[in-house]
Amino acid sequence: MTSIQNTKKEKRYQRVLEQLETLLTKTDQPIPRMATIAALLHHKMDHFFWTGFYLFVDGELMVGPYQGAVACQILKKNTGVCWSAILKKEPEIVPDVHQFPGHIACDSRSNSEIVVPLYDRNGTIVGCLDIDSQRFDNFDVLDAIYLSKISNLVFQYHLAD
Repeated sequence: MTSIQNTKKEKRYQRVLEQLETLLTKTDQPIPRMATIAALLHHKMDHFFWTGFYLFVDGELMVGPYQGAVACQILKKNTGVCWSAILKKEPEIVPDVHQFPGHIACDSRSNSEIVVPLYDRNGTIVGCLDIDSQRFDNFDVLDAIYLSKISNLVFQYHLAD
């Protein structure tokens, strides 16, 4: 990706963060915050095909608020990109999901993916933010940095005093 494209993407992420800091002051509840984050990212970021959260429920990773095509409701345990990011406790960037061992294909039109772990206020992983693209190699470290900041907003209750 060229530096011009990266600069444009970074500016877009900065605008999304600014918008979220305003929008997320309405409630401190995580589910509405996730819904708002998923909707804003999905509609503001180019080439986000599926944008949403998976959450731990009784030891299972279940779909939470999202935008895009119908999702897998429950992800097979310890398999796929979401579980990989959670188990590694760091963002997982996959340029070609078809080459990722154990990839869970909820929609065969997805070609690249990024997943960032979702931490609660105590620093415990409670799920992940998962984004798919129809483009190959759509995500990079810049996406990981900003999407981590954005996912941290779910449980950050006092954004602007």
